[in-house]
Amino acid sequence: MAPLLEVRDVAKAFGGVRALAGVRLATADGELRCIIGPNGCGKTTLFNVISGAFPPTSGSVRFAGGDITGLPPHRISRLGIARKFQVPGIYPNLTVAENLEVPLVAGAGRRSPLGLLRPAAAPAHARDLLARFGLADLATRSAGALAHGQKQWLEIAMLLAGEARLLLLDEPTAGMTMGETAATADLIRSIQAERGIALLVIEHDMSFVQRLDCPVVVMMRGTVVREGSYREVQSDPAVRAAYLGPAAPC
Repeated sequence: MAPLLEVRDVAKAFGGVRALAGVRLATADGELRCIIGPNGCGKTTLFNVISGAFPPTSGSVRFAGGDITGLPPHRISRLGIARKFQVPGIYPNLTVAENLEVPLVAGAGRRSPLGLLRPAAAPAHARDLLARFGLADLATRSAGALAHGQKQWLEIAMLLAGEARLLLLDEPTAGMTMGETAATADLIRSIQAERGIALLVIEHDMSFVQRLDCPVVVMMRGTVVREGSYREVQSDPAVRAAYLGPAAPC
């Protein structure tokens, strides 16, 4: 079976700076993977290429059997790839519930203009998502008044409301407490198992990566250098020396 996402020998250069150098990566439908690597190794640039923010200098990206190389972000989004940035991309002046209504209505409109006239299922779906992310009691609160971790959860809920097939999460636990980080890992795992959504997660917090308990992709110097379980990657001397460090936990 062909992978849902396939990155084929993707390179990206900015002038004389090579950010990506022949990246190869494949993700199956419904698979959860975590991407780690030192700052500047090309992780976010890879997400930019997949989501259409940057065209690759060479190589190709395929999704659901089609070539999406160089397509603009809005077209890639409509195909079913949703991205979360490091800074929560919510609407601070809207309520929590209204934030969820935005992708729900947009999704109905993409399927059919008449979908905008039949949003009956949207409120129930929104309530389910709010409950799952512990935001049900905050539905009428301004999103801008939420705590940082709650804003992160709201954005992930918004991505799920849009019915994506692949989520790209860039440091979803940035700025979270240890408890929020653990809860986020558990949420991501349960969402992936229940909904069958594929997820690629960039993360620096190794306790979070360990808790995800999924295949890990290691990037260095703009390319993929290692793939395996958390334990396999953590025990690799080259990875430990370059990124995890000799005192990294097992």
